[in-house]
Amino acid sequence: QVQLVESGGGLVQPGGSLRLSCAASGISVSRYGMGWYRQAPGKKREWVTTITDGGSTAYKDSVKGRFTVSRDSAENTVYLQMNRLLPEDTAVYYCKAESSTGSTTWGRGTEVTVSS
Repeated sequence: QVQLVESGGGLVQPGGSLRLSCAASGISVSRYGMGWYRQAPGKKREWVTTITDGGSTAYKDSVKGRFTVSRDSAENTVYLQMNRLLPEDTAVYYCKAESSTGSTTWGRGTEVTVSS
């Protein structure tokens, strides 16, 4: 059974940093496309970043230069380092795993609030 568990969210002031974690079980994060998505209050869920099984990364324009996605195969965990956070980054952040066949698994999310 595939399971993804996000952690690391919280309340942070504008300009601050957080590191989110997505711990996986039942799959190897190095063999799946792993993505981070977010859903702000009253808005649709949106894509933030992806790291492919080959290690390539891509980012939503508004987070480029501030967010960094990475993975640790030994820990079987994907990370999202978020720096210079803005109030508009406030959202529930979700981790997604996608296999080469297109099957997907979502975590339950971790809440990030950027506010002074």
